[in-house]
Amino acid sequence: MSSVPGISPATDPVSERTTDPEPPAAAEAEPEAKPAGAAARVNWLAELRGLVLMLLGVLAFHTLVAKPFYIPSISMVPTLLVGDRLVVSKYPYGWSWVSASFHLLPRADWRIALATPDYGDIVIAVPPGHAEDYIKRVVARPGDRIAMVDGQIILNGEAVPQAVEPPVRIPVADRQMCDGRPCLAAFEAYRVRLADGREVYEPPTYRETLPGGASYLIIDHRTDNPLDDFDEITVPEDHVFLMGDNRDHSADSRAPALPFGNGLGGPVPIADIGGRAEFVTFSLNGGAGWNPLSWFGALREGRAWTSLRPPLRGSGAAVERTGDGAP
Repeated sequence: MSSVPGISPATDPVSERTTDPEPPAAAEAEPEAKPAGAAARVNWLAELRGLVLMLLGVLAFHTLVAKPFYIPSISMVPTLLVGDRLVVSKYPYGWSWVSASFHLLPRADWRIALATPDYGDIVIAVPPGHAEDYIKRVVARPGDRIAMVDGQIILNGEAVPQAVEPPVRIPVADRQMCDGRPCLAAFEAYRVRLADGREVYEPPTYRETLPGGASYLIIDHRTDNPLDDFDEITVPEDHVFLMGDNRDHSADSRAPALPFGNGLGGPVPIADIGGRAEFVTFSLNGGAGWNPLSWFGALREGRAWTSLRPPLRGSGAAVERTGDGAP
């Protein structure tokens, strides 16, 4: 048998091949297949824990730092209007049973980091027998002697100055209802139309200035209000005397509490004070409906970020008032 010259049959590369190919290298192990829907599986326990922690954080902030507040009545007009949304700080006077969100704690007289409100502060108070919040102004502090004569505060034997001011202009808001009627219906006798066509109320207005210079506007238009006169009392220790700026339409420390009335029933324990009103965030005039587009038209101009801390002024001089609310 002939062979190719120079090549030995023993070294013929063809003759060195085997019939069967070599087995392939073992493939890497594939990952174990996941059951269908495993990628979408949710750890509900972790989700629930996160939600609970978030709610606890909100409640803690609401209890210890600040909370929102809505004005539902006219008792603090002209300073506050129905529809105002406020921020109330919870820490200025310390913390007590009333600080807890939704008033979850039982009523008590304990307090942590007690501090006394200043003259003119606007505060949140819980009246006896109620679970709702009232918003009023501090007009007397612990140890003060307070009386009222013809609508004028007598504090520690001296009349608190009330200077006659130009009537404040309160925009008409007929769609804003309180107890089934327009909230500002009590001022109907003072309704006027301005030259630009706007309708406003212009009730008798006075500037009241407390010791220390805290100054603010009040409205007092009735001559037959039984709350315009009361005999002198002394504010007990750890109590304050509260009144609304709308003197003829405010259930405050002058008015009896339940079951004889819906007022605060005299001086209020500081332990029942839940915070201090700081500023207005925004205000709605009653024209907002379910349509979100109506919310913008219902916003009152000039109310957002209005500070609720009273400016400090000189005591000034009181202006004598006549029985009809005019100077």
